Amino acid sequence: MNLNANANGLAGLRVMVIDDSKTIRRTAETLLKKEGCDVLTAVDGFEALAKIADQKPAIIFVDIMMPRLDGYQTCALIKNNPQFRATPVIMLSSKDGLFDKARGRVVGAEQYLTKPFTRDELLGAIHHHVSTVPTSR
Repeated sequence: MNLNANANGLAGLRVMVIDDSKTIRRTAETLLKKEGCDVLTAVDGFEALAKIADQKPAIIFVDIMMPRLDGYQTCALIKNNPQFRATPVIMLSSKDGLFDKARGRVVGAEQYLTKPFTRDELLGAIHHHVSTVPTSR
């Protein structure tokens, strides 16, 4: 799939990035905003859950290793809520272990990206998991 084919294909898409690393949040936010996404960020699962209920993102990227509520717990809580069960959750981790990937699947994550991720990996995950990309009207 050529991700450059439709430059405005992600315009208005609400994406959430949950990571305790300011660098990762800023990097993802910058990349996604360049594609026209409406980006929400949170430093941990607790902050994210309130924003998710309020803002209803189309896709969620969540770091595994976070204080208070880790990525697995956050993903499980999102997937256990009937309103957000269908929302794609992509796990982010600096670890590339088989166990981590399997555990992500158990809690309902759709995909697992290893940090540092590339622009194409981030956009590829969105294109793969979000079936209806909004068009600007």
